[in-house]
Amino acid sequence: MSRYPEIDLERVRGVSLEGREAKTAREALARPVQESDSFADFWDGLPDALGAADLRALVAAILAARRAGRPVVWMFGAHVIKVGLSPLLVALLEEDLATLVAVNGAFAIHDAEMALWGRTSEDVAAGLQRGRFGMARETADLLNGAAGEAQARQEGLGEALGRILLARRERWVAPSVLGVAYDREIPVTVHVAIGCDIVHQHPSFSGAATGESTARDFRILAAHLQELSDAVVINVGSAVLLPEVFLKAFSVVTHLGASPEGLTTATLDFQRHYRPLVNVVQRPHYAGGRGIYLIGQHEILLPLLVQGLRCEQARPQES
Repeated sequence: MSRYPEIDLERVRGVSLEGREAKTAREALARPVQESDSFADFWDGLPDALGAADLRALVAAILAARRAGRPVVWMFGAHVIKVGLSPLLVALLEEDLATLVAVNGAFAIHDAEMALWGRTSEDVAAGLQRGRFGMARETADLLNGAAGEAQARQEGLGEALGRILLARRERWVAPSVLGVAYDREIPVTVHVAIGCDIVHQHPSFSGAATGESTARDFRILAAHLQELSDAVVINVGSAVLLPEVFLKAFSVVTHLGASPEGLTTATLDFQRHYRPLVNVVQRPHYAGGRGIYLIGQHEILLPLLVQGLRCEQARPQES
């Protein structure tokens, strides 16, 4: 016999399964699709649980915001371009599923390189060994020249880049997110951390021009977020910079009286990070609303989200 006391399980009295609450019921189960089925069948067959339920909720929030004329702000890190998703981002713009796009400096670089030269994302390790990493003249001339024009014209950096890229549309090898956005009069704000981008290594770089134009983009983003209630903000692939920019813009607009009531925020990334979690998903919801964190590879998760938006947008609306 053990020297330690044991609980007496004979005293336990079971309860009926019929009266027990359950998190999963038959109605929530996945429905496998057949080879001949459509994406809508696949979408409807996703289980009503965890990430799949959150994905559907995000789709519903985006569509509800656009139908009500509320902002839908997308924030993108550079990796989204590097894995080949620029055509999907253009689709979001063309299908009225975005009212503003906020990006970092690297996103703008990769978007411009892909649009004008059809290739981007160099081998960093190999370039470093040869002293050539980040030394592309054409990229530096384009981006730093855009910052100078933005300063002279009192534009945001995203506005100037979009205008310049659109003017070179006949040279596009792939669609430019910034160029299409400018064409459709959808603001793109470029948020630069000086010293972080390859174009900052070049003699054409002006900290004054870049700082002034990216500061203007912060104010443009904040102005857009004044219509915060029932809006949607989605962060895709930015682990630090854009969550921090969003939090400060959020602070400005709530200080000036904007209400975050009904706000939906989401982060989509291939792993969980601190700032996207607290700055985007958690902290903005002290007045209600909802935060969603979806984990998955950008090149899989974002196409699924976009196609889900299209699927639900095509359904007839209940009167």
